[in-house]
Amino acid sequence: MYQTEICVLGAGPGGATAALHLANKGIPSLLVDKACFPRDKVCGDALSGKVVNELRRIAPELPGLFSQQQEALPSWGIHFISPGGHQLSVPFKYNYNKAQDSPAGYIAKRIHFDNFLVEQVRQRPQVQLWEGVELTQYERQSDGSFILCDKSGKPLVQAKLLIVANGAQSGFARHVAQLPQEPWHYCAGLRAYYQNVAALDQDNFIELHFFKDFLPGYFWIFPLPNGHANVGVGMLSSVVSKKKVNLKKEMLRMIQEHPELQKRFANAQLIGDIKGYGLPLGSKKRTISGDNYMLVGDAGALIDPFTGEGISNAMISGRWAAEQAEKCLQEQDFSALYMQGYDKAVYNRLWKELKLSRRMQQLLDYPWLFNQVAAKASRNKALAETISCMFNDLDLRERLKQPSFYLKLLFN
Repeated sequence: MYQTEICVLGAGPGGATAALHLANKGIPSLLVDKACFPRDKVCGDALSGKVVNELRRIAPELPGLFSQQQEALPSWGIHFISPGGHQLSVPFKYNYNKAQDSPAGYIAKRIHFDNFLVEQVRQRPQVQLWEGVELTQYERQSDGSFILCDKSGKPLVQAKLLIVANGAQSGFARHVAQLPQEPWHYCAGLRAYYQNVAALDQDNFIELHFFKDFLPGYFWIFPLPNGHANVGVGMLSSVVSKKKVNLKKEMLRMIQEHPELQKRFANAQLIGDIKGYGLPLGSKKRTISGDNYMLVGDAGALIDPFTGEGISNAMISGRWAAEQAEKCLQEQDFSALYMQGYDKAVYNRLWKELKLSRRMQQLLDYPWLFNQVAAKASRNKALAETISCMFNDLDLRERLKQPSFYLKLLFN
């Protein structure tokens, strides 16, 4: 049986980031994933500026190395299309200049991005990487450590500290950490790959469409390299259940019948299958650590409730998990009380953002207001720039919570 002080479960962006930051500190770890890389992951595939920042924190040269990958498409912003058909465009960088400036974000299939991070892991002697190994049973020992077993019950690893980054369906998060799946804080999503979708943005802006007959869900189109596009839908699980929504049927209906989409998908071909996945949203605070463990990324339910973005928050929580792990080893304290430092650090960084995104998600209950905001912004450059800044500046974004902002907007 392999013995280690730190075992990281899951080699996606959260787990790989944690292992890389530990390696930067000279701390060895075991990184285990049930898949062999490269492997696919159902996702929207958008990589925001926060992802680029986290790559830079791992190693300053990483964003540049990633941008050289043929599979990485630079993206300059996001289009929100309101229920009334008004387009609100938010550049990822305000007053961007493509000739002089590197893009703030990218779009890349997860099969390529996750593999890029795992390739960085392979270069670090401090990280022992096990691929194709599924650990499904967790036995706590009297000293607080865990023995991890495979499906047959065979013990494979003993670890003092677990960094749990094995995704939305994490058995550990459900059964050991007792994190329930709550429909009001969970989103159901579908993703498909298409080729030859017409009228994709020339600056690779990603598109979020809020169609009147699909609220409070949204339809997305994200351009990808080689003329491909990631196309999908997302909706709160509570609404899917209450309204008995068949997401696949609705997605295909919108593509075939919505006037705007009908034209754009006239010559498009579906590549492969339409795949479903669940998104545990960070729309409420949870306890994301305990005795001898921390939950990272989707396992800790840290996905943005408005945009559905999870990669950057997984990487941020992976970085803070490595920070906390270093302290635990120094103090030889792995207690739940001491581990609270991790929860505080993660929520200090993310809670303000997550709370505001929850408010913006709730705006979808008032489509008329969304229409008014988008309509005014589409005609008023100064307002559009203000809203654009709000997406990059949390203090400005606070205004979205204030009724006075909308009153001024509607009547001024």
